[in-house]
Amino acid sequence: MGSSLVSFLLLLATVFIVADCGSIGVNYGRIADNLPSATKVVALLKSQGLNRVKVYDTDPAVLHALSGSGIKVTVDLPNEKLFAAAKSSSFANSWVQRNVAAYYPRTQIEAIAVGNEVFVDSHNTTKFLVPAMKNIHQALVKLKLHSEIKVSSPIALSALQNSYPSSAGSFRPELIEPVFKPMLEFLRKTGSFLMVNAYPFFAYESNTDVISLDYALFRENPGVVDPGNGLRYFNLLDAQIDAVFAAMSALKFDDLNLVVTETGWPSKGDENEIGASVQNAAAYNGNLIRRILTGGGTPLRPKADLTVYLFALFNEDKKMGPTSERNYGLFYPSEEKVYDIPFTEEGLKEYRDNRSSVAPVSGGGGSRTGNTWCVANGEAGKEKLQTGLDYACGEGGADCHAIQPGSTCYNPNTIEAHASFAFNSYYQKRGRQMGSCYFGGAAYVITQQPKYGHCDFPTGY
Repeated sequence: MGSSLVSFLLLLATVFIVADCGSIGVNYGRIADNLPSATKVVALLKSQGLNRVKVYDTDPAVLHALSGSGIKVTVDLPNEKLFAAAKSSSFANSWVQRNVAAYYPRTQIEAIAVGNEVFVDSHNTTKFLVPAMKNIHQALVKLKLHSEIKVSSPIALSALQNSYPSSAGSFRPELIEPVFKPMLEFLRKTGSFLMVNAYPFFAYESNTDVISLDYALFRENPGVVDPGNGLRYFNLLDAQIDAVFAAMSALKFDDLNLVVTETGWPSKGDENEIGASVQNAAAYNGNLIRRILTGGGTPLRPKADLTVYLFALFNEDKKMGPTSERNYGLFYPSEEKVYDIPFTEEGLKEYRDNRSSVAPVSGGGGSRTGNTWCVANGEAGKEKLQTGLDYACGEGGADCHAIQPGSTCYNPNTIEAHASFAFNSYYQKRGRQMGSCYFGGAAYVITQQPKYGHCDFPTGY
């Protein structure tokens, strides 16, 4: 890890977020025959602290159930209606009046997704996308709702010609002039944002020989340096999103923001769907939520706060395709969690405290501070530990005074004890950011206070 180590910060910006940290939403898909009523779903969302939801239509039962809930809603104009919305302003006016204005503001509709992944739709409706977006927006203008409700359209990452390295991100050439330039101009003019569906699972599943699971799941890893801009990435989602930012930048739209309208990880899959498991789904979504709610952006846009919509609320038993398609849910139709992860800052703190109190600290007592420490991995071997120790105390800038002869942490005088102190100093000074406790595999993060003799391991500098 050189001096070019970049802060591990996650995800995207959105024009309607004014808080100092990001926001988590969820996609409420309903391709199933066993889901609870919309009223029960709204109660479930509120009980979990989820205050943003995205739906794939404008079902009256759902929009009525959300009325007065305080939950912000993104609705969808389905792909099959793009032609009519593009060709007829009266259709667009009627659709907005009937499906949006009729519920607003009791139902807090904040955005309209015009279509979904239109470029990969087999019905070839791409040419109708931007005209439909403009007509829908104009209908909002007539109703004086255009300042409160934004119009956009979710794109899949397949809309990119290049996505690796991130700095070389570019849109497919055949889409630039007819679609992306006018669409991005529309988003800029209306103060909206680009919607992006991004799934590290698909990239990992197809490239397990070159993409590590830790990198895909936001776990500790050495990171990947982008040769184009020198930035270091510690997770695949950051890299995917920055590829989209780079593609927008190539067209001179650096000022536009971005919302991740879909991302998730399946808890079950077919034999050939490598990585689909409950444990990996919990790790992906749990680590993603933690990073979003603690604020920060991507290496390319480090000051951006992100809004991310998890896919999906429920396992949907009627979806076609491989087994994974029916197993992206955070909940079973019974409303039982598929795996236990928190969705709010308060939930994260409680979850972290509970986990950190499970194992006893060496010497007694359980830590409920929620802090983490970085210590040496004794199995890495003395050579690796010494290399890491030399770097941490030298170029890394760790505070190593306490492990000098005669100082408070010199004893025990072992390479593992000294390396642990130095590694932890380096880790804490970098705000415990992802990737700062690695040292070539010679270190790992723990949730219990380390104990080496009488040495005190700081948690902040």
